[in-house]
Order: sequence, then C-alpha cells, then structure tokens
Amino acid sequence: MPPQLVSIFQEEYRVLRPRAPIPPFVVRFRRFTSLNTTIRLRQGEIRVSLSDLLEGAPEPVLRAIAHILLAKLYRKPIDGAQNLRFRRFAASAAVARQTELIRNARGSKRFPGPEGRFYHLEEVFDELNARFFGGLLGRPELTWSEHTARRALGHYDAAHNTIVVSRVFDRPSSPRYAIEYLLYHEMLHLKHPVRRKGLRRCVHSQEFKAEEARFPQLGEALAFIKRL
Repeated sequence: MPPQLVSIFQEEYRVLRPRAPIPPFVVRFRRFTSLNTTIRLRQGEIRVSLSDLLEGAPEPVLRAIAHILLAKLYRKPIDGAQNLRFRRFAASAAVARQTELIRNARGSKRFPGPEGRFYHLEEVFDELNARFFGGLLGRPELTWSEHTARRALGHYDAAHNTIVVSRVFDRPSSPRYAIEYLLYHEMLHLKHPVRRKGLRRCVHSQEFKAEEARFPQLGEALAFIKRL
C-alpha cells in the first residue's frame, strides 16, 4: 500500500469532512481490465481498490480520484474541476490506447459460440451482411451469452472483436426480426466505431442512427425488446 497514496486520501477526506475523525485507509492497486475504481466502508475502515493502470498517474489526477470516490461514498457534491481533471486524463489518447491493450491482453471471456438451440448467429449475420452492407462487413466473433441476461441484451466488445447476444432470444417465441434487429444494431457499431468529441464519447452518431432507422421492422423489434 503506497504511503503517499494513503496520505492523498487522508488529505482529501479532511477537506470533505473537516470535523470527522479520519478512519483507517487501505488503498491497493489491482489488475483490473480498465480504469476501474472502488471504495467501500467496512467496519470503520475505508477500503479502496484502484486499477494498476493508474500507477504512475500524476498526483493531481490521484487527488481528483480520491476526491471523487470519497464524495460519492459520503454523498457530497463532486467538485467540477476535480471531475474535469480526471475525465481529461481518462480521455487522453495515451491512456485510452493503454486501456485497450490491457483489456485485450487480460480480458478473459468464455464464449459459448454462435450456434444456439433455435438460431445460429453466423447465419443471421451473413444474411444481414448481404442485405444491408453489400457483404462487405468483416465478420467478428459471434456468440450467445452464457446466461439469459435481460438487461444487457447485446453488445459489441471491441477489445475481443466479438458481438455477444443474450441467450434470452434463443427461443421459439422470439421473432426472427427481433434477433435480426439486435444483431444489425451491433453490426452498425462495427461500421461506425465510437468517436470522441473532446471529453465525450459519441457511441451513436447521426450516421449510425440514420442507418438504424432503415431497419424495416424497427418498431416491432423495439416493442418486443421492451416487453422483455
């Protein structure tokens, strides 16, 4: 536990809670796959876990992180300047590149594969590719999720070049157009990667939304997904 890091958290604690006694701190770097940070209060002790991607970060950035985490823990307002300092650091090209490399190297996922009981994702992908993309979109890894997730229905994992679709759709009651729309949406993420506008990530650009609107059964698909 780096003593300087504990001092930073203690000093930021004193700023936020000037009259309260300073509790013991345990601050550790962990091998996360992104810039994850966690803070918990357990038995009077504050336990902090920081991604080891933050090792070597400038002291002002570490102070900003300490302020943000403590403010969230004690439900205090987050200082705008501190928040901006961390967001600028996280959005920098060097940090974004390092984060992507680490995610690719460390991120271990179990992929059941594209063949479901009722639908085969590669067949659906190839048909959509021919219909909407002229067959020119490179096929990434395609897989059903391990569990029947109802919140994360589908996502494109750029670090692993993989589209994951929730197994909740692999059933006879799921209309094909709903699976087609979900996969089509993720295929658009392949064609229109995430862009950065300053500190903001633009996930669904105007071009993305315009192409998404061309899906013939968009309304029906969204209605079915909403019922899920």
